[in-house]
Amino acid sequence: MLKSRPCYNIALVVCGHRLWESLVMIKSVLLFNKYDKSNLHFWIFSEDKLITEFVERLNDWRNLVHFKFDVLPLTFPKNNKDEWQSLFKPCSSQRLFLPLLLPQVDSVLYVDTDVIFLSPISDIWKYFGRFNASQFAALTSEHEDENMGWYNRFARHPYYGRMGVNSGVMLMNLTRMRIHNWVSHIVPIYNEYKLRITWGDQDIINVFFYYSPDTLLLLPCQYNYRPDHCMYISVCNVSVEGIKVMHGNRGYFHSNKQPLFKAVYETVESYKIDSNPYLNFVIPLKASLNDKVIKETKCGLLTEETFHNANKIFGRYQSLTYSRN
Repeated sequence: MLKSRPCYNIALVVCGHRLWESLVMIKSVLLFNKYDKSNLHFWIFSEDKLITEFVERLNDWRNLVHFKFDVLPLTFPKNNKDEWQSLFKPCSSQRLFLPLLLPQVDSVLYVDTDVIFLSPISDIWKYFGRFNASQFAALTSEHEDENMGWYNRFARHPYYGRMGVNSGVMLMNLTRMRIHNWVSHIVPIYNEYKLRITWGDQDIINVFFYYSPDTLLLLPCQYNYRPDHCMYISVCNVSVEGIKVMHGNRGYFHSNKQPLFKAVYETVESYKIDSNPYLNFVIPLKASLNDKVIKETKCGLLTEETFHNANKIFGRYQSLTYSRN
């Protein structure tokens, strides 16, 4: 009997000018799963004006590689709908309601649009299997160094652990969250703390896990690698496994402050779906990261850690291709 292929569900929320950025994120998932026969299903929540372009572009890609997608309209609680929709970044709080919006889905990986995968999705998905009986979500710490921590220095509300968590990459067992009545807890938290939060839905998530720490698994920092991890000193050890998921928060994929992040984004952006990943991604990425401007920055010291997984995966298949010829 043939074993069924696993299905990886990826959820994202897109509003305003984030459409192209989100397509680059999706492209990175497809790129690093090129040699994986697993099923991918993207659940995209978007404002109405973006839906048509999403469908057109993803259908073009689906003619080249196999994956599924649904583009769904935004849905917020009728009470305070406008407040929820404008909380922090436009529509970012939509992910707080995923357990109700995706009743047919058991587990999902939520990611912000400013995220690039530098490893197969199976690498982070395996952490679902490490949940104990009480855990239903997994996140990385907001900081690795208390001297640079935001929550431990400035927050005016409760937060998880010593330095809070970053919500840009979040494993969510939706079945367990529904059993726990996640949404019924989230709304009262917002009502109580809305005048004291700065980072919107991320702060709400931190308050929740402050009161229910047993429901959260902490992920290693390489699964949500941000400029804060390298811009002053290196505070996230990626020397062994490399950077798994890169998060260009605060616009770093589009700025020259730490050009390593921009170079990664632009290399993924330029990659043509279903073309040779070694020739058309790894080699251009190495060339970009060898730029003197990047080498002279703090984050630029981590070029090998950046392409570590791409080189390992795509280099192996490239070698196999040549050996067969």
